[in-house]
Amino acid sequence: MQSQQKCIMIFALVCCFAILVALIFSAVDIWGEDEDGITEDNCSRNCRIVLVENIPEDVYLPPSGPAHLPLTSGLHNLLDRTVRSVEIVSPVWLLNSSDYESSFQPAAMEGRALLTRLQGLKDRGVKLKISSEETDSPELAMLARHGADVHFINTSALIRGQLRASFWVVDRKHLYFGSATMNWRSLATRKELGVMMYDCSCLALDLHKVFGLYWGLQFKDFIPSFWSKRVYALYNRDEPLELTLNSTKAQAYVSTSPSLLIPRDRSSDLEAIGRVIQEARSFLYISITDYLPLLTSSAPRYWSRIDGLLRDALILRKVRVRLLVSCSEQTHPLSFNFIWSLRSLCMEQSNCSLEAKFFSPREQRDGSFQGINHNRFMVTDSAVYLGNLDWVGNEFTFNAGAGLVIGQQEGVDDRNSTLVEQLRDVFERDWFSRYTRSVQPDKLPVCNRQAASRLVHLRSTYPPRSPAAPVGGGPQTRLPAPIRTTSRLNQSHHSNKQEPSTGSSGHPEDRPASTVGGSLEGGGATATQPDDGQVEVKVHHSDAPMGSLLPRQPIESSGGRELQSGPLWAGPDV
Repeated sequence: MQSQQKCIMIFALVCCFAILVALIFSAVDIWGEDEDGITEDNCSRNCRIVLVENIPEDVYLPPSGPAHLPLTSGLHNLLDRTVRSVEIVSPVWLLNSSDYESSFQPAAMEGRALLTRLQGLKDRGVKLKISSEETDSPELAMLARHGADVHFINTSALIRGQLRASFWVVDRKHLYFGSATMNWRSLATRKELGVMMYDCSCLALDLHKVFGLYWGLQFKDFIPSFWSKRVYALYNRDEPLELTLNSTKAQAYVSTSPSLLIPRDRSSDLEAIGRVIQEARSFLYISITDYLPLLTSSAPRYWSRIDGLLRDALILRKVRVRLLVSCSEQTHPLSFNFIWSLRSLCMEQSNCSLEAKFFSPREQRDGSFQGINHNRFMVTDSAVYLGNLDWVGNEFTFNAGAGLVIGQQEGVDDRNSTLVEQLRDVFERDWFSRYTRSVQPDKLPVCNRQAASRLVHLRSTYPPRSPAAPVGGGPQTRLPAPIRTTSRLNQSHHSNKQEPSTGSSGHPEDRPASTVGGSLEGGGATATQPDDGQVEVKVHHSDAPMGSLLPRQPIESSGGRELQSGPLWAGPDV
């Protein structure tokens, strides 16, 4: 009996020892040939950085403004340089446009050309590795037949969200990071921005670790309880990489989201954004697709993580803030309200400055939109943040994205030598372009015609009250600005597979948006469309109760979660 117990104890100890050894070795980095001989000790910190942009053909920007390398040229340049490997993370694979799309968008052929280059990598002895969540993509299947190694991530099971990260790592030496995905529209019809970094193996190696994390999640439907040391971050906001960019000293690090996919030593996107905002001294310029400080679940909640930082910068530190948000079919109806809330902080404050504008796209013959400002960056006196996520609560909580922070101090003799100065020039060029309109309380931008047409319905459903008739039997209530019209969004803000159609806009496909005029009267609001194609709504505040104009139908938020109508409440941040 005692001998049996001893055997059981010995067997149990052996099993525990084996498990312990497995855990130890799984957390040890084993450098091998797959690392191309690049380690943390011998990687290069002397880097060259180039800003790349895609400016659609019919978007006119002043020739005197900054000019940068076209995005397609930068990606082809990376493929020209590659010797061993190309690692790509992209949530969308739609480079091969249809013949119809190419017929009226010649630039759509750029996607096909890039896809052809990727197919030919095997013949050059270059290994193509791709991480994506698109399990039914014909293009990924085609690339797999041409030798690409494709790993799929079940993000819906892992994080209840979607993949948003988009970057390239080439030979663990060069990288691309930016807003563009592997979608032909990112190379043709959307306004995109990113950076190419050459001979920067230290930072490329750290970004490769992010790729490795996604790569290792294939076939998993749960988050590992511990992460391998191979995906530990090399640099973070407290210990950034000290490097040289274009002969100028700089600091850099990579951040990721959400918290479930952040291994040891990696800074989160929210931590990175917070540090950049808190260290801004005089100005803070933000260019994003959407701004919505809401966290949606069974009931929407105010999400203060970024909104509170901006309020602190405005009120307590007197930082000048400019916010440029895209105005498109997917713009959430509440975005204007939150932006105006920020603006109202400075109405009675001295040395407080917040300006906000919407960047409007142009409608195409097929009902899609060209020139959507897909940029996602922030620039301050001494740093830039490039990200893959919109500034929406659900994005940072559920979706897998990445960010790149680069800090460069002022005082450089050549004004255009630093990325900080270059991005500041880009922002100011867009800010003062013909495609932007200031946010004003009595002119509410309606970013799609469906919302504007619903004003007619509002007029018949909620007839205007006489100014002498008090609301609810009490003293007459004067409504606070702003008031938004009702809009139902039938798809996620980030759907990159196809552009939204105008639906019930009532305009023929072959009629340019800029030729449509006239106005719509309804509910005390006048909808007009100037020559630039943007719809404006002028609101008469005393005509209708605020509740009559709030959304009464389920609305898809930018973060891909359903937002039910109802009062907002300030709950704890996630």
